[in-house]
Parts: sequence; C-alpha cells; structure tokens
Amino acid sequence: MSLQDKLDQFKADFKGGKLPFKVSPEIHPIMERATAELIASGQATRAIKAGDRAPQFQLKDQNGNEISSADLLDKGPLVVTFYRGVWCPYCNLELQAINEILPKIESLGGNVVAISPQIGVNSRKSVRENQLRFPVLSDVQNQTAAAFGLRFELPDYLVELYKKLKNDLPAFNGDPSWTLPMPARYVIGENGIVMYSEINPDYTRRPDPSDMLPVLERTVNI
Repeated sequence: MSLQDKLDQFKADFKGGKLPFKVSPEIHPIMERATAELIASGQATRAIKAGDRAPQFQLKDQNGNEISSADLLDKGPLVVTFYRGVWCPYCNLELQAINEILPKIESLGGNVVAISPQIGVNSRKSVRENQLRFPVLSDVQNQTAAAFGLRFELPDYLVELYKKLKNDLPAFNGDPSWTLPMPARYVIGENGIVMYSEINPDYTRRPDPSDMLPVLERTVNI
C-alpha cells in the first residue's frame, strides 16, 4: 500500500468516526477551510524549490546533539522532511514510510533528517513511537522552516479548535506562537542545491518516499 493510500484510509476512518477516539464531525469543515485558505494563499509556490540553494541549518536532535546540514552534506546528499509534530498522525505515517526505505537511501549515499518545531522530549517520542532510525531535529520557533518558506501562522478559528481538542502547540513546541511548517520534503545535493522538492499545504497529501530514489540514483551516477 502506498503512503497516500494509507493517508487516505486514515482520513476516511477519521471522518467516518472509525477511530478509537471520538471527535465531533463539526471539526472537519473547519480543518478543511484552513487547508483551502493555505493553498489559496500561494505560499507553497514561494517556498524553496528544486534548483534553489538550500538554507543551511544547525539544530539539536532528539538527544540534544547539534546536527549541522553542512556536516551532513559533506557525507553525501541529504533528505530533509519537515513535519508538524508527533501529534499529527499523517506526519507519523510519512515518517514511517521514509524509515522503511532508509536502507535504500543510505545505499545511495544519502542521509535523512526530520525537522519539526517540537521540543526534544516530543522529538524523542517521535523516534520511539515510529521506531525511526534517523534523527528528529527541533526547529525552535520554526526558524529553519521560515528560511525554507514553509512557516505559517494558524488562523484564529483554527487556534480555537486546537485548544478545544487539547492540541496545545505552545506546550508541544515550547513556543507561544501558533505556527507550523507546511509539510515538505527535499533532496539536497552535496553542493547545497535542492535537487527535489515537494511542498504540501494540504497535510493529508504526501508523495511516496520512493519518488526520491531516482533523484538520489542520479547523484551516484554524476
């Protein structure tokens, strides 16, 4: 089953009330409105894309170790995935899918990091619950996401919904601002140029991780 098939199945179960936890059906139009507005804003088209130089970053992983994009690129091409946090089931499904093809990515000389605004304890939870074999980096105040053009502010009506759902982003992220990154995935070449990009203002839509493999294979053949 492809990643998108899994995401679609979760979305159908969520909207159909088939999950272990119950939510009011009234929340779905609110979430869909916010997604539609983010798409309509055109922000995704202004984010860093293939052919651009990737912003450099130095962030702490789930264990507090400093991880530098420059150091990783010295070793080979770098796969970077931006995700919203461990509280997002769509993001967790994506991380699991990337984890499944990690041996293939590594066989092509690549490294993988995931970046989210959450604090270290929640990054450790992401690693533990998804059994990840790659680092999860804490992007304080979404600064790296902003450098990539991915950070956006949640509209007031969505903030109120999140509060009702006990989805306390300021607590998850150690940051009073209600901001998130648009989910995105990049392959950055050793020269720092983005070779592949996928930005998803609709967080329920994600490309299959296998889409990156031909790009990584080309780096081996250069």
